[in-house]
Amino acid sequence: MWLFLRFSACYALALILALMLLVTLMFFAQNDWMQLLIGSGKPLAYLLLHVLPEAFWHSLTGLEGAAGHPAVRSFLQLCVALAQLALLPALGFYRLWYRT
Repeated sequence: MWLFLRFSACYALALILALMLLVTLMFFAQNDWMQLLIGSGKPLAYLLLHVLPEAFWHSLTGLEGAAGHPAVRSFLQLCVALAQLALLPALGFYRLWYRT
């Protein structure tokens, strides 16, 4: 249980840093870097949209045909990209602070 709690705290910190990086990229109008970031989330987002049932996406978003909706796809790609971006620093933070 402590392992999960400690890693969750490290992951939350890494997510905050990833969001700050995204805001910085938006502030300096680095659209090419943002597109690369969002592009890294496309494969997993595509998999999630087609593997999970339509009823799940409908109950989550309230949209009919949500798996094919471009706004849902784009938002999911961004969320997956940020989650992937935060994973490596979270592992580093965990190793740095909770070395066993």
